[in-house]
Amino acid sequence: MTGPSACEPLTVTATQVAKLYGRVPALRNVSCTVAPGKLLAVLGPNGAGKTTLLSILATLMRPSSGSVRYGGLESDPGALRGAIGLLSHKTLLYEELSGLENLVLFARLYDVADAGARAAELLELVGLSEQGSRLVRAYSRGMQQRLAAARALIARPRLLLMDEPFTGLDQSGAAMLRELLARETERGTTIVLVTHDLELAAGLARHTLILNRGSVAFEGERALDPQELREVYHKATGTLRRDAAIGVAR
Repeated sequence: MTGPSACEPLTVTATQVAKLYGRVPALRNVSCTVAPGKLLAVLGPNGAGKTTLLSILATLMRPSSGSVRYGGLESDPGALRGAIGLLSHKTLLYEELSGLENLVLFARLYDVADAGARAAELLELVGLSEQGSRLVRAYSRGMQQRLAAARALIARPRLLLMDEPFTGLDQSGAAMLRELLARETERGTTIVLVTHDLELAAGLARHTLILNRGSVAFEGERALDPQELREVYHKATGTLRRDAAIGVAR
């Protein structure tokens, strides 16, 4: 599998990306650039186009118009997927295999050197070393999410795409994933995180993109504190703040 080398920074640039489902626009001329070592939080209400954008960045879907470039390379899916790690709503795990067998399988698919050692390393990183021999079908939802995060990292991706990755995680699992994301940004990984959680986004992101009805409603390339992000989000999406709504109700 060819593509960016394991140590090559990967800048991702979307230019005027649009996506139509039939005649219905899911994305309308979305442009943004995500630099290596940065975490971009993509926010917006349901139906804003967040998951569609992530699917296009993952090369799982072609835009109707516009383009995405990855470090100056052409967006050829075969050449790029080895550089992309994806954690989506589906865990993409094989339930009839053990946790360790799943990771070894994916490591071999991506031609990762010493697949067994890499799998064991990631099991320890996500806190599943003692559960590695168990079948995935016996895992709790939180354990499956931990393993799916390890799967997304198996090939040391330069671009990490995550759609609501904290789903199903308890407090310790959420803390583990935050540490994992911090490690990846320090490593220079380019990260795009889709979430509905504004508090989470404020704590993690150094770059924020808010979509509304398929269009960019706000983009900021600096960290926002939770209160500032709430104000920006509600203004960008035209939604009423919860505390304001309570005040009106009273």
